[in-house]
Amino acid sequence: MTRPDAAGPDSARPDAAGPGSARPDAAGPDAAGPGSARPDAAGPGSARPDAAGPDVAGPDVGRPAALTLPPAWDLTGRTALVTGAGSATGIGFAAAGMLGELGARVVLTATTDRVHERAAELAARGIEASGIVCTLDAEAGARVLAEALAGAGLAPTILVNNAGMVAVGDAEMLHGDVTTSPAEWDRGLAINLSTAFHATRTVVGFMRVAGWGRIVTVSSVSGPVMASRNDVAYAAAKAGLVGLTRALAVDEAARGITANAVAPGWIETGSQLESEAVEGGLVPAGRSGTAAEVASVIAWLASPGASYVTGQTIVVDGGNSISEERR
Repeated sequence: MTRPDAAGPDSARPDAAGPGSARPDAAGPDAAGPGSARPDAAGPGSARPDAAGPDVAGPDVGRPAALTLPPAWDLTGRTALVTGAGSATGIGFAAAGMLGELGARVVLTATTDRVHERAAELAARGIEASGIVCTLDAEAGARVLAEALAGAGLAPTILVNNAGMVAVGDAEMLHGDVTTSPAEWDRGLAINLSTAFHATRTVVGFMRVAGWGRIVTVSSVSGPVMASRNDVAYAAAKAGLVGLTRALAVDEAARGITANAVAPGWIETGSQLESEAVEGGLVPAGRSGTAAEVASVIAWLASPGASYVTGQTIVVDGGNSISEERR
């Protein structure tokens, strides 16, 4: 149901800063190692590294100097990887912008070179950002991502799994009931479920070393909460993302890593169809949501203050999934 404009990833272009520059994530707190103080493990009365962010090691990165954030929101010195962020109107780009405004260095992926345009737009706003072109629906694309991160000396400890739905270059969104071809079924799962697996597998090691991490996956209300007609692969994949999120939450909690999902409803992006806009007008809120409204939830789940929230799915749908009446 959500249309994140989430192109997968495209070719790998290392960060603008280059491996030789000072990068807090490369040699700072994110690389501190498992034996270091774990932010999420601190008790209520103790000094909470999570509050100030273990990566803090010098001047603010990617944020105007005059801006001071509450510790629970401060992402200074951290690196965030946002997949499927090629569209200027999509959820991925909106999330990247908000994370950057909270102080994070941002790495965007998309399936075409337009990701570099998005990175340049963020840089113009004072956010340190770079783009990597790669396709994450298979292991080969994940290797491209890993090599690009290594070449730029980057170790993300925040991951937003947003890639999915449809990538630029695909003819159209995949649809079909249970009689759909096995090839279309496999493609739907690869685009909408395997992308999150490959991206998470690529970067979770950085989080484990740091003893701190945030994994936020963009699912949908379609699949986990409800379903659209003739969309079996998409619904199955998006429901699978919630299962993946819960499994990650259980496996990684002791390492200070949280995993949560966001389930958008009808969202007004550049790829929203006219028929979807009509449906959006029927929700209790009376309109489709915006990419920024979804991004605000992603940003909170990625923040230090969300350290005790894991394995959850937050629905962002204007009340659509709880309303029995549409008119």
